[in-house]
Amino acid sequence: MRGTRLQIRPAALAHNAGVARTLANGAQVFAMIKANGYGHGLTLAADALAGQVDGLGVALLDEARAVREHGVREPVLVAEGFFDQEEIEEASRLDVEVVVHAPWQVALLRKRPAPLGVWLKINTGMNRLGMVPEQAREQAAILRAIPGVRLLGLMSHFACADQQDDPFSEQQLAAVLALSGELGLPVTAANSAALIRYPAARQQRVRPGIMLYGSSPFPWRSAGELGLRPTQRFSARLIAVNPIYAGQTVGYGATWTAPENGTIGVVAVGYGDGYPRHAPNGTPVAVNGRRTELVGRVSMDMITVRLDGLEARVGDEVELWGDTVSVDDVAAACGTISYELFCQVTSRPERVVDAGRQARSP
Repeated sequence: MRGTRLQIRPAALAHNAGVARTLANGAQVFAMIKANGYGHGLTLAADALAGQVDGLGVALLDEARAVREHGVREPVLVAEGFFDQEEIEEASRLDVEVVVHAPWQVALLRKRPAPLGVWLKINTGMNRLGMVPEQAREQAAILRAIPGVRLLGLMSHFACADQQDDPFSEQQLAAVLALSGELGLPVTAANSAALIRYPAARQQRVRPGIMLYGSSPFPWRSAGELGLRPTQRFSARLIAVNPIYAGQTVGYGATWTAPENGTIGVVAVGYGDGYPRHAPNGTPVAVNGRRTELVGRVSMDMITVRLDGLEARVGDEVELWGDTVSVDDVAAACGTISYELFCQVTSRPERVVDAGRQARSP
């Protein structure tokens, strides 16, 4: 067996949800499980978080349908809302909350009313989705007049809460809170970074995402420092152990040259498995629990790592991220974020759910 494996830990998800709930200090916690549960599995994440949070958040109605068909009855929020009138009817049938971020959605709902709870998204400076406050006032009045529609509150999203020098979050929060007071509506604005960093952003509902999956939203604070546990462990096996001599190169493009005589391990994982092709020389890995580094270019099926000073042989385990090497360390080396690494693991690695760490099912 090739031995390339992605281990998923439901109990770590549940633990991290508990951290989020403590931080929320009484606010509703809606756990974001979009994009296939950040690569962990949509329904697995839903099951692991059941009973730990007040509701679940997805991006698309297709994701909401899959969660409902799986048997989840907790409240579900669809963050991109509906795209046509048929989806309005399906959202009502599935009994999910939807986000309305543009006047064209309000017009569709007005044309074909349906019993539906909606959150009105406010653009407070992200300049992606949402209405500016002046427009939101008008659309809120329209929504309140549509039969069967329940305007549940205002939503916004922070642009810079995960940056150490954050120039916008307090301004964004002030803008949505001012409109909330004017319209008499609850607010949901806090993502993981804002939930951890800004108590004033917690309000009536929070929407943690990446922290649930054991990753820190901040480059300057580790997941361990935040009390979070790794929810997945990506590993593979050595399939060759070869000598390398000073001046020799490794892999496509000869991107790494051995500075001295040593040993190279060939690992059965590559970008065909979802390991990032752009991972540079020096990206951390662990062999038999000891940290070392990637050398040479990542290929479709293999990577090469330094084994100098390590006891290693064919068949030994190499951790790509998990317990010894955090996913955040790998992401930083690759110039990306853990979200991308989680989401890009393909179906090729064997997926194993840690049965000893199961969370309660709904």
